[in-house]
Amino acid sequence: MRVTHVITRLIVGGAQENTVTSVLGLREKPGIEVDLISGPSTGAEGSLEPVFARRPGLFSVEPSLIRPLHPWKDWIALRRLARRFRGSRPDIVHTHSGKAGILGRLAAAQARVPIIIHTIHGPSFGAFQGVIPNLLFRRAERHAAKVTTHFVVVAEAMAAQYLAAGIGIREQYTRIFSGFELEPFLEARNETGRRASLGIAADDIVVCMIARLFKLKGHDELLAVAPELLRACPQLKFLLVGDGPCRRRFEKRAAQLGIRERFVFTGLVPPAEVAPLLGISNLLVHLSRREGLPRAVPQALAAGIPAVVYDCDGAREVCIEGQTGFLVCPGDLARVRDGILELARRAPLRARLGLAGREFVRARFSADTMVDEIHQLYLRLSERTARSLEAGR
Repeated sequence: MRVTHVITRLIVGGAQENTVTSVLGLREKPGIEVDLISGPSTGAEGSLEPVFARRPGLFSVEPSLIRPLHPWKDWIALRRLARRFRGSRPDIVHTHSGKAGILGRLAAAQARVPIIIHTIHGPSFGAFQGVIPNLLFRRAERHAAKVTTHFVVVAEAMAAQYLAAGIGIREQYTRIFSGFELEPFLEARNETGRRASLGIAADDIVVCMIARLFKLKGHDELLAVAPELLRACPQLKFLLVGDGPCRRRFEKRAAQLGIRERFVFTGLVPPAEVAPLLGISNLLVHLSRREGLPRAVPQALAAGIPAVVYDCDGAREVCIEGQTGFLVCPGDLARVRDGILELARRAPLRARLGLAGREFVRARFSADTMVDEIHQLYLRLSERTARSLEAGR
């Protein structure tokens, strides 16, 4: 069985880490040949391309596959992808992300690929964008759905949103949680040396936020409640993991509020550094308004860290209210404040929720479990396709 994955960019991010983990895991399965095609990975978000540096033939770049809408380059990318598929003749094309999801599926259909799968890592339409973009993306997704054999969703919430938009039918959707290597997170520890290197004292209570420094990720909301939080609990320190175009604005805002010294901006860190940073944290706050299932939340739970999370998309499928953290209605800053304070002040509660979260994630989010479920899906779809072909003869 030959499988080709396609993704728009291989930057440092949840969807990209999921895809890399899937490709590397699937190549170890008997009878599977797998490769990955990506558009160029440029910009401040970093790149996961070096993972494939010593794995020749496993990864290639399609220069015309770019993230912004560009009719000429999009047409070229469609033609080149179709040409690639006709040459390599994969049994399955498995796409990820918005642009690659549309162009990759249409190209696979042109090349008569028998099975076309698309993973929905997060919504490509919704209240986070304007009317015209929403209309365009919904139409594009409905069009691509006509040639899609099956959808993989990282949360049932994604299936519900796409079905409500008239994209596919329920039988086409399978939830497979976005797995990751659990051990580094399960083994994460509160290292005083690492704390000290970041200017964090041993008795500071660290509120960690892992997200690109960009709009819709919730940093403005955190800054809005931070002064009141610090008046109520001066030991708090905010650890912002990630980088992006809004960093200077957030740093300036913290300075204007007179609380800059209570914020630590790590900048972009490699994926391997996330677990140690969670290890020195006491709780996670995740206020993004656009996620399929926020990867940072199960990672924090694996490290034994409870979370305060906006109830968006698939968040409630991993942040269980009162069991692994607190779910907050988006925009309810009073509840964000109260949730952070309750966890900051009650160490036994943090420990109890963190332990429950660790067991929840251990049972559901391992990389091996994810790869096994994808592999089994491939086998089921291949068997069904073979039966259909045989019946049509």
